[in-house]
Amino acid sequence: MKSPVSLAVSVFALAAASLAVPACAAPSGADAEVWIKAADQAYFDETVRASRIQWVYSTNITDDTEALVAASNAEFNTLMVKTAAEAARMAKVPGLTAEDQRKLIMMRTQISSPVPTTPGAADEYGTRQARIEGLYGKGHGTLNGAPINGSDIEEAMGSNRNPDQLKEMWLSWHDAVGKPMKTDYARLVELSNAGAQELGFADTGALWRSNYDMEPDAFAALTEKIWTEVKPLYVQLHCYTRRKLGEKYGEAVQAKTGPIRADLLGNMWAQEWGSIYDVVAPKGAGDLGFDVTDLLTAKGYDPVKMVRAGEGFYTSLGLAPLPETFWTRSQITKPRDREVVCHASAWNVDNKNDLRIKMCTKVNGDDFITIHHELGHNYYQRAYNAQPSRYYMEGANDGFHEAIGDTMALSITPEYLVQIGLLDRAKVPSADKDTGLLLRQAMDKVAFLPFGLLIDRWRWQVFSGKIKPEAYGTSWTEMRRQYQGIVPPAERPADAFDAGAKYHIPAVVPYTRYFLARVLQFQFYEAACREAGWKGPLHRCSFYGNKAVGAKLNAMLSMGASKPWPDALEAFTGSREISGKAMIRYFAPLQTWLEKQNKGQACGW
Repeated sequence: MKSPVSLAVSVFALAAASLAVPACAAPSGADAEVWIKAADQAYFDETVRASRIQWVYSTNITDDTEALVAASNAEFNTLMVKTAAEAARMAKVPGLTAEDQRKLIMMRTQISSPVPTTPGAADEYGTRQARIEGLYGKGHGTLNGAPINGSDIEEAMGSNRNPDQLKEMWLSWHDAVGKPMKTDYARLVELSNAGAQELGFADTGALWRSNYDMEPDAFAALTEKIWTEVKPLYVQLHCYTRRKLGEKYGEAVQAKTGPIRADLLGNMWAQEWGSIYDVVAPKGAGDLGFDVTDLLTAKGYDPVKMVRAGEGFYTSLGLAPLPETFWTRSQITKPRDREVVCHASAWNVDNKNDLRIKMCTKVNGDDFITIHHELGHNYYQRAYNAQPSRYYMEGANDGFHEAIGDTMALSITPEYLVQIGLLDRAKVPSADKDTGLLLRQAMDKVAFLPFGLLIDRWRWQVFSGKIKPEAYGTSWTEMRRQYQGIVPPAERPADAFDAGAKYHIPAVVPYTRYFLARVLQFQFYEAACREAGWKGPLHRCSFYGNKAVGAKLNAMLSMGASKPWPDALEAFTGSREISGKAMIRYFAPLQTWLEKQNKGQACGW
């Protein structure tokens, strides 16, 4: 995940508002050009200041730092709306260059948290938003009645196989973290919608969907088309996994038909299922002969060495090493003396070369993958830092930013593990293990798809008013059943707010980017393997060390957001369309195998 500030959570070219042309005057082309230039520089400067404040808060949650970030958010929220409104007025000036028109569009749509200009609204929004993010960062659940913090409970959900303890952790986390923020969140929705409407959008959801170089309804239709392409594969995976869980826990815990109990899937949000691969691994093909966590431990890896390995992947492609300040300023492990936001994120604090990651890294395979992902953000951030506009210092769209690191993580194949000395070549799984290799990938990549789609689907309906606060809990549960085919481990109370127990809800981070990334990464990966001349099965491809891939990749990354995303996609893949077809090609052998395994089963829910 990119840093919250670079995601435009409460940051904009705000000081430039003082240069606005009086409303009674019709701005000229010269006025617009001067204003855009000043706004651009102010955006650059203000994002740096806001990043520093957000970093201090995220790495040291106290009442004081919470107050600082709340005040910063309020100040920026007030001025960002003024800037966006002025941009809308400037956009009507005739004769603007295409570049200036693009910048003005981005000024209006790169806002996650618009607030109205009414007195006190920004202060209220900033205070409430900081409070609920703090509730998440300081949140605890319980295990055997004892408190357990956020990073530890996430790990325990992946390794524990006791259904009663899993149920306790799931319920305690959702009750302790989600429920207390419901009132604040409902008020944030009201304020955000009012701000979006001042900018000419129907609601905040429409504003978010406008940030994709296409009409909001067209973008919603694109995501639905992609889901239609990949859903049959997900249904087969769900069907197989449900049967395996039933075999392990018994029908009293997991029924043979219908939805899956959410807490059994190895992840607090049932968004990725890879942690329960041991439960579903196919006989014979399922034992891959190695476990990345075990390999890291055996080779004496610590969190810093894991990050060094991630950097090594990127430098092998010909990209420059990370700056020395990365190693002295990043939070790689969880401090023992304070509360922090453990959710992994990547930062470019000065918009130049002050790259950092914020993680609570543990020595395991999941965090090894996460490191490769987060460094993808950092290398993207540095690749576009020479763009002439701060507005162009973003991904081609936000799905691109998430997909780059995921593409690298896809290359954590047995061949790559051999190349970096983690795995002996003699222990590389033979071809008869391909089903296991693909299933292990699918348990994360495919399982995530409906979750990646539904979070914003739910929020779009919240923003539009279709879902009222009194229905937050029931609608969330219903939508998770509809898309994911999962249900809570127990009946949820009417005042539950389970959505708030997922970081991106209190942090107000749009989520469709992650759905797009899961699809885009397979397009990028397929293109990289094609460029590298890989001849074997796609899922075994490693382009580690291939400088030609690195050069072509960096050419796309350096474009940033200076061109519409189809241009960037075409530069690397040759296609201008985001599609799930590359993902289906990657998993085609697995889908055929799953269909055979599921023969006679009542798939679906």
